[in-house]
Amino acid sequence: MWNNRIYGIKLGEIVAVIAGYLLLSGVYRLTLWTSYLDQPNPLQLLFSVWEWFDSAGLQYTMMLIATLVIWMLIFRVFKEWKLQYRLLLHLVTLPFFILMAWKGYYWVCDQFGMLHLQGDPEKWDIYIPTLIYLIQFSMFHAYESYISNQRKIRYEIELKNVALKSELSAIKAQLNPHFLYNVFNTINASIPKEMEGTREMIADLSDLFRYQLRASREDMVPLKDELDFVRKYLDLEQKRFEDRLQVRMDVDKELLNREIPPMLLQPLVENSVKHGISPLTEGGSVTITIKEEERGKLLFEIKDTGIGVKDKATVMDTGIGLSNTQKRLEKMYNSGLFLSDNQPRGLVVQFSI
Repeated sequence: MWNNRIYGIKLGEIVAVIAGYLLLSGVYRLTLWTSYLDQPNPLQLLFSVWEWFDSAGLQYTMMLIATLVIWMLIFRVFKEWKLQYRLLLHLVTLPFFILMAWKGYYWVCDQFGMLHLQGDPEKWDIYIPTLIYLIQFSMFHAYESYISNQRKIRYEIELKNVALKSELSAIKAQLNPHFLYNVFNTINASIPKEMEGTREMIADLSDLFRYQLRASREDMVPLKDELDFVRKYLDLEQKRFEDRLQVRMDVDKELLNREIPPMLLQPLVENSVKHGISPLTEGGSVTITIKEEERGKLLFEIKDTGIGVKDKATVMDTGIGLSNTQKRLEKMYNSGLFLSDNQPRGLVVQFSI
């Protein structure tokens, strides 16, 4: 329950802030009450409902409202800013907080005929809100740092687990790779020369297995190698689909030497062919576009004219290729897949790294 969110804020966080202000207000009221111990009926003064919601409670309520506004601004609206820039925002938000707890509070008191400090004692309505602001937002930034560090620790643990699984997979893949290639070569040599198309298909299949083995050993490969792998995969699929599958690649030559994680494109292309194009009698097309965005990022787009996807919210839970690629992008680039409808039919998958 405490992890439920209201406008992106955990319910537990909201309750903690409100509880803190109730505690501060209670301590303040208790301090005032102790100064009236020599007055008649001090207990009646303490438990008076009206006294609890008097001007002192009003001031802390206004500070709470100002805190929530500033918290949303610094930790939600501008959360993508660098820390040093968000810290500079306090030069603006601190005076706003003080004015709310001082002049704004005095104005409300005057409207309802409530008492407030006057003259030289007004400095306490500047000093105390300033102290509260500095303490609470120091705690907020420390809490944010703690949550961020915990998230990084979890990611590092997950990455180590993924790396371990990849290493085990690589070891398994290396058990008899040469035997596999030798079998392909033997089959290839046994095929008559007039069946050149079959020989080429076996050669392409051998190259696919060789690249997959390389992908289990290397973290990054040139983009041109990944595209060669995807092209050979699509060549084999075109042999199966014949005229029902058309392929187009639009990639700037200047980007071919850029390093990307291996096996990043093929699962998405396979998803387009298997789930998008294959169910259609007339087939369709797959277009792969890669271009450079601002700040040197690469934008990948896989567009098909297949049957499309109606429920995009749950598609990640049903497709292994999509879900695995989504997890890799999240862990490596804090990015993800963006799915949209192609026109007039089909699916568009985009991501940036």
